[in-house]
Amino acid sequence: MAQASILSYNIPLTDIGITDLIAALLVVVIGYLISGVLSRMFREGLSKTELPVLVAEFLTRFFSAMLYVAIFLIAVSTLDFDISSVVVGLSAVIGLILGFGMQDTLTNLASGVWIATLRPIDKDEYVKINDISGTVSSVGIMATELLTPDNQLVTIPNKLIWNEPIINATRMPTRRVSVDVGISYSADLETAIKIALDLMNKHPLILNDPAPAVVTTELATSSVNLQLRAWTDTEDFWTVKFNMTNGILNIYKDNGIEIPFPQMDVHMDRS
Repeated sequence: MAQASILSYNIPLTDIGITDLIAALLVVVIGYLISGVLSRMFREGLSKTELPVLVAEFLTRFFSAMLYVAIFLIAVSTLDFDISSVVVGLSAVIGLILGFGMQDTLTNLASGVWIATLRPIDKDEYVKINDISGTVSSVGIMATELLTPDNQLVTIPNKLIWNEPIINATRMPTRRVSVDVGISYSADLETAIKIALDLMNKHPLILNDPAPAVVTTELATSSVNLQLRAWTDTEDFWTVKFNMTNGILNIYKDNGIEIPFPQMDVHMDRS
């Protein structure tokens, strides 16, 4: 009887009964659990399609958000509130907020849809956006997350991504590696080019087609500047870059080809 009498009470200053409140809480808890199951089923269903991973994740997050809205409305109805009035009230609040500068929210949402649909970036790709470089971790409804090489997580609003140029370093299967090196004017140019070509032709990760090349890029103040160019698979880019940089330094030293550095002559006037 004591328990029944407690359940028959209303929350002070409201018409909400204890029973209705418990029912609403149960709806939230059960709805949260069910939404998790449905979201996993939705994600697994999308994984069986040919949709890109990034698009599947975006759709799954959007689906989860819609489920949470539905749970909220059901919980509100359990408290004997008129759902239609709640929806109208939410619409009015949203409209008021938008009128005070929340257009960016819709812009980010729209940009997220376009990014997920057109896929200028995809998960696990290495990109440069707004002078920030990193691996794409996820694209959400409002923002995109990049993981930098030094393990910092950067969150960028989607509108900034959609309105800026995107440099995608890993989308193409192959990339060209370029290494700049300067040689002394007294060095034999043809010999220096031949040695550099031999270095690249012997590297196991450098592709034969397109063939490696060495071009003269500048006749600088104290050096003849060369650029070594070689193509490799994208996943081998940095390995080849490091090997070529270290290799050209060592092989030029071994063959007596000077790599000059800026020097300054200071003359003392003793008069």
